[in-house]
Amino acid sequence: MSPEPQVQTTESAGASTDPLAAAKSLRLREAWLLVATFLVAVAGLIYELIAATLSSYLLGDSVRQFSYVIGVFLSSMGLGAWLSRYVERPMAGFVWAQILLGIAGGFMAPAVFLTFAWMESVSLPLYGLLITVGLLSGLEIPLIARVLKDIGAPEFRFENVLSVDYIGALVASLAFPLLIIPHLGLMAGSLAFGALNLGVAGLSLWIFRRDTSRAQLGVWAIALLVTLVALWQAERLVSVTESNLFEDDIILSEATPYQQITVTRYRDRTRLFLDYSIQFDSLDEYRYHESLVHPAMSLAPRRKSVLILGGGDGMAAREVLRWAEVDEVTLVDLDPRVTELFRDHPDLSPLNHGSLSDPRLEIKNVDAWRFVEGSSAVYDVIIIDLPDPKNLALSKLYSRQFYGTLVERLSAQGIMVTQAGSPLFAREAFWSINATLQSSRNPQAPGAGLSTQPYHAYLPSFGDWGFVLASPQKPASTRLGLPVNLAAELKYLTPEVWQAAQVFDPQSGPTPVAVNTVQSHALVGYYLDGWARWFE
Repeated sequence: MSPEPQVQTTESAGASTDPLAAAKSLRLREAWLLVATFLVAVAGLIYELIAATLSSYLLGDSVRQFSYVIGVFLSSMGLGAWLSRYVERPMAGFVWAQILLGIAGGFMAPAVFLTFAWMESVSLPLYGLLITVGLLSGLEIPLIARVLKDIGAPEFRFENVLSVDYIGALVASLAFPLLIIPHLGLMAGSLAFGALNLGVAGLSLWIFRRDTSRAQLGVWAIALLVTLVALWQAERLVSVTESNLFEDDIILSEATPYQQITVTRYRDRTRLFLDYSIQFDSLDEYRYHESLVHPAMSLAPRRKSVLILGGGDGMAAREVLRWAEVDEVTLVDLDPRVTELFRDHPDLSPLNHGSLSDPRLEIKNVDAWRFVEGSSAVYDVIIIDLPDPKNLALSKLYSRQFYGTLVERLSAQGIMVTQAGSPLFAREAFWSINATLQSSRNPQAPGAGLSTQPYHAYLPSFGDWGFVLASPQKPASTRLGLPVNLAAELKYLTPEVWQAAQVFDPQSGPTPVAVNTVQSHALVGYYLDGWARWFE
């Protein structure tokens, strides 16, 4: 029986009358294939993480989106591995897979962002490219294993290939949050790893040049040129995309290990977006921050020590520091870049009146739960200015367990307040937060739960927005008692507005809901269903 043509071709690439030269050529090809395994494993997982991050940014609910992306990607890889049996020439097939991955994976982020910016649609291009990348990635390992076997690699073991593949995946999972997102961002990161796949294709074309074709070389050269030009123009691509995503001029856009930060401006109007979701509009943010801070500060008998969870923009701290009695404020925000920008940036720090540079304020850039668990300090007022509970990571900070731990950091007559979303757009979510606080452990009256006071305010940028006050003891008075000088400075909150804020209409008033716990996370479903009902 004559040998297969592929085996003849591969061996002819290293044919030599010198046995030492032939052995050296074999070692080179074997070593390159293992290096290539490592590189393609890194690139494949990076594409998966980019897709998951894109879906989280643009579609919301990071837990659900990460789950969908992982499931679709892995199943596509499985299908690709099965289809590899139909590739007759494994090295040629591997090179084609790398070229196509360089195109599909490299241009994944640009294609998804541009489609979303111009058509406000993301699911079809995102999952279409994800399936393509998964299929091509699934081809890689079986084809490399076949090539290693065909070239007669001594002591070839398939588990060695898998070990290198898994090590590559580990490197990618560590590099993505620590290096790629902070230093490249999604757009340039996607293109950079597309260039990596094309680099693997190029070296494979040279090392196994007798097993490939001129057509592959031509397509590879064009793809590499286009990718390198796109990578060179990545910053401009980002600008073009963001100019279509946001109505106003972008004065700052930056990716951190935690989120995408974007600040826009139109005339004297500044807006902050985190992961493309608006956080404040300087035109009306005072209505939110006055409503969040001053009722709790007013009703607390003491206000010398204040804890703020979230609020890295310094707006809540600005309102707290208006009270002359305040001696110390601790602000806990996970992302150090946010607090740094709003402390030092000349266009942003004036918005919070320099509150983050006030000597009475200390910034802690740590996870809120970890801080509360590890702290022994006691505060007169606790202000919770965290993002909406749209995923499990945020929902746990609105859970009965977290509130039970947090109340331990509250003084005997202290008061805490949380932003609680919209009682109109996400009615069940709002009242679930209220019910969760009412069911949380009360160290002063075991079994009684916390006393709460829900209220709301109208914000033009967000609509009807709600808050919940909570304390171990019911405040002696619910009257808004503001110092005369402070009352004169406030733009929105008055005693009359405060009284009206405690009244809810039938469409936004109390409704039967479940308590939010770290086991149930009922709040996430309430939140997503509520907003979807109004805006999808």
